[in-house]
Amino acid sequence: MQPKPIKRDKALQAISREHHYGLLLCWKIRAGFTNKVSLDRIKKYVDWFYNNHIIDHFKVEEQHIFPILGNDNDLIKKALTEHRRLKRLFTQDKEVEKSLSLLEEELEQHIRFEERVVFNEIQKVATIEQMNTISELHNEEKFMDNTSDEFWK
Repeated sequence: MQPKPIKRDKALQAISREHHYGLLLCWKIRAGFTNKVSLDRIKKYVDWFYNNHIIDHFKVEEQHIFPILGNDNDLIKKALTEHRRLKRLFTQDKEVEKSLSLLEEELEQHIRFEERVVFNEIQKVATIEQMNTISELHNEEKFMDNTSDEFWK
C-alpha cells in the first residue's frame, strides 16, 4: 500500500521541488556508477550541482526554515549535522568514488527526512507570517540543469 502523498504548504513547495532535483542527482550518480562512467565526469557534474543549487538551498533552510522550530530542536540539530556531513562529501576531492557513493546514499536519506519529518513539523507550528516570509524570500525558480555532459543517459 502506497503512503498518501504529503500535502505541502504552498510556502514550502518551491524548496520541496528543489528536493526533487536533489533526488535526481542521486539517481544520476547511481546511473553513472552502473554505466561505469569515469569518476571525473560524475564529480564534475556533482561539483556544478553543489555550487549552483545546494549551497543556496542549504542557506535558505538554515537561515529561514529551520529557525521556525529552533536550532535547539532535535530534528533541526539532526538536519544541521547532516548538512555539515553532506557539505564535506560534496567538497571531498580524495577518495572520490567512496565520497560519491556515500553522498548518493546520504543525500537521498536526508531529503526524505526533511520532507517526511522536518517539513511536516514546521507546517504544524509555523505562523502565517513565517510562511509568508518563506514565500517572499524563496520564490519559484526554474531549475536549470547542466546538460553539457549527460553521463547518466
